[in-house]
Amino acid sequence: MESNGPNAHNKFQKCLSFFTKIDYFIAGNKKGNTVRPRAPFKYFVVDAFTSSPLKGNPAVVFLLDEEKDKEYLQAIAQEFNLLTCYVTKLTSLKTPKYKLRWFAPASEVKICGHGTIACAHAIFSTGAIQGNEIEFDTHSGVFLAKRILEKIESKKHNKSLIQLIFPLYPTVQLDPTEMKLVPASLKGPTTLNIMKMAPENDLIVELLSSKDVVDFTPTMDEIKIWPGRGVAITGLAPPESEFDFFTRLFSPNFGIDEDQVCGSIHCAVAPY
Repeated sequence: MESNGPNAHNKFQKCLSFFTKIDYFIAGNKKGNTVRPRAPFKYFVVDAFTSSPLKGNPAVVFLLDEEKDKEYLQAIAQEFNLLTCYVTKLTSLKTPKYKLRWFAPASEVKICGHGTIACAHAIFSTGAIQGNEIEFDTHSGVFLAKRILEKIESKKHNKSLIQLIFPLYPTVQLDPTEMKLVPASLKGPTTLNIMKMAPENDLIVELLSSKDVVDFTPTMDEIKIWPGRGVAITGLAPPESEFDFFTRLFSPNFGIDEDQVCGSIHCAVAPY
């Protein structure tokens, strides 16, 4: 991923959405039992961080009338094999509040940037609210999404932009026991610093340059040893680049070998 500067965690982002209504959805839980909803409901597939269809980072968004149990939500995410988000409306105040949960194919996650953008875009696009702000109540706190009513200068697209107000997370150094879990391929001469980010316990490795980030070939068996959500690598972009730094995130333990674009990791990488 390429990131545009120190305010990347608040950067305006573009989204495209594809709307599909489920007439009847069947999922199997971990015990092999069939799980059926009481009534049909609507879902959206949204491509975040792009202005072109079938690019960027996709997420599935379900608009629920009531909260569902975790096992059922995880079964649906596994069926789609994509990051899947579930939003349930809590209040209808001037700034409406929604309950939001994110599920990777293998596990629930504590924070997800592109999934939050996808949810905001789906809600704004359906006309479910009249204003330009949404609050999302999540396991990691309450996050604000704003619709910025600026037109995109494009012949093909004329959409509003979405701004997320996400927290800044500190990076902390690893203790000796944790250092033993760092992939050997990331302990070489091109490594400048090794740290981690809460709340997902992501490993962050700073490399010598963005070229090292692009050229890195991950070994998933090595990366799976790290007990957190995933392993991120980052490096400064060259002076002639329009970007400040490059970032990649590998998350095989959550069913995603490499995340196409990860927003949440920049809550730590951008301020660092």
